[in-house]
Amino acid sequence: MNSISEVIHGHVSTDLLKDDGRFPNNEHLPLLIYKGVLRLHPDDEPDCILALFEKNGWSNGWKNGIYDYHHYHSNTHEVLGIFCGTAELQLGGPSGTCVELDRGDVIVIPAGVAHKCLKPSNDFLCTGAYPEGRDYDINQGRDGERPLADERIKNVPIPHLDPVFGTEGPLTQHWKQT
Repeated sequence: MNSISEVIHGHVSTDLLKDDGRFPNNEHLPLLIYKGVLRLHPDDEPDCILALFEKNGWSNGWKNGIYDYHHYHSNTHEVLGIFCGTAELQLGGPSGTCVELDRGDVIVIPAGVAHKCLKPSNDFLCTGAYPEGRDYDINQGRDGERPLADERIKNVPIPHLDPVFGTEGPLTQHWKQT
């Protein structure tokens, strides 16, 4: 199939992750986790998630796993859609929060928020994309990244559309210009 069978308004959780000294995280834009938002048909391919994101202005997509080291993007936000399997992610750095993601979950990661895959299942596959197809950098909380990375994070614009729901989604409700 080329389109997702159903998109539902499930449980959305938010978390503001504070600077831990090594990773800037984002004290202004909350991390958004949409649990069970995508009802995928057994015949669906990962491209159907990328097509949904692209329809809502999030492109430069990919299909793969999630890096197994703490990293963040200082020049763009990121959306991840879980196509297959499960994974435990740590968000916010080594002292951050852990979440388990399953097939059909979506997570919107604000610029600056550290993320790392701790425990993927053998069949784990996710998709990712960026607002307006932005290119992304990879920062690992090393000496010398900041304050330049902090300045870039402040200048990343808030997307006009939620990657799943478009104009009426949780992103448009929870992410406000500061």
